[in-house]
Amino acid sequence: MIKQIFSDMDGTLLTSTGELSTGTIAAVRTSPVPVTLVSARAPLEMATAIQQLGLTAPQIAFNGGLIFDPVTGAALVQHALPVAASVQLLRLIERAFPTVSVSVYDQTTWYTQRVDTGILHEQSLTHQSPVIVRQSLAELAQSRQLMKIMLIVSAPAVRLELAQQLTALGLPVNIQQSGESYLEITSRRALKSQGVAYLLAQRQLAATEAAAFGDGHNDLPMLQAVGTPVVMGNATAEIQGVGRYVTTTNDEDGVVYGMRHYLKLTD
Repeated sequence: MIKQIFSDMDGTLLTSTGELSTGTIAAVRTSPVPVTLVSARAPLEMATAIQQLGLTAPQIAFNGGLIFDPVTGAALVQHALPVAASVQLLRLIERAFPTVSVSVYDQTTWYTQRVDTGILHEQSLTHQSPVIVRQSLAELAQSRQLMKIMLIVSAPAVRLELAQQLTALGLPVNIQQSGESYLEITSRRALKSQGVAYLLAQRQLAATEAAAFGDGHNDLPMLQAVGTPVVMGNATAEIQGVGRYVTTTNDEDGVVYGMRHYLKLTD
C-alpha cells in the first residue's frame, strides 16, 4: 500500500510552460497520502507550487541538498557545496567556457553576473529574477555558502566537454544533467535518494510503501529508492526503462494519471 508520494517538478508535475494544471492541483490537494516535491529547484522557485498544492510537510530542494519546512522556511537537512570546490569550478567555467550561461544559488537567493538567453528561459519557467552581481561568481562563492551551480548549455558537444572537464577536477560534488540543456552541480551528499530516505525514516515507512514520479537523469536515484517508480511519458527511453510504470506526459497530467491508474489513489 502506497503511503507517500515523491515527485519531481520540471518535466513531471509541471507542464512544459512551468505551470500546474487545475487537474494536478486538485489531485494533489485531495490525495489521501502526503506528496513531497523533490526538485533541483531552490525553495524560492518551489514556493508558488507549494502554495497552490497546499503542501505543509517537509519538501526537498537542490536535488536533495536541502530538506526544508515550507511553513517556516527552516532547513531540516542542508548539504552545501564546499567553498573551495565552488571557487575552483567557477574559475574553470569562467576561463574555459565564457559563453556558457552560469548562475548560482545559496539557500535563499539566485545570483548571476549577466542575463543571457539561458537566464531568460529560466525566468520564464520559475517566474523569479536573479540578483545581478558585479564581481565574478568565483569571487562571490568565497563569501557565500552555495547550494547549487546551474549551467545552461544548448549545444550537446559543449555540454559534454564541459561535464568532462568539470568531472576531471575530482571534486566532492555531483554534476548531473537535468532536462536537455542543464548541468547542475551540488554537493556530493545532495542526492534525491538521500532526501527520500530521510523522510521515509522520519515517517517510519519502508521503500515499498513509497512511489515516485520523475522524468530526468537526476531523478534516477529517487526512482530507484522507492518501491513504485513511475516515469513520465515525455522521458527518454533510458529513463523509462527504470520505471515500474510509464504514465502519460507532463502536458497530459501524467502524475494524475499515474495516481489514478497505477497507485489507485484518486477517483
